[in-house]
Amino acid sequence: MPLDLSASQALGLWHGVTLAQVRREDHDLTLRQTAILLQIYLVPPPHTVRGLAATLGVTKHVIIKRTVTGALYLEKLGDLVIEHGRKL
Repeated sequence: MPLDLSASQALGLWHGVTLAQVRREDHDLTLRQTAILLQIYLVPPPHTVRGLAATLGVTKHVIIKRTVTGALYLEKLGDLVIEHGRKL
């Protein structure tokens, strides 16, 4: 279901989610780390290091694979987005 948000509402949503993230006692990721994590979980594989580097503008000096920890992190992040989106 598409959302019709103003720029201010979209930024408010992002603010609420990021604020909740840094307040949690769990790990928080940089935007670059979050972009990589979302890329490998939301875009169908294969995910080569070269392809990720080109898509995300990062260096090729890492090996990336899906993990249960990463999946759980994204599930919690998705729940936060839903929670804050419902407040709008």
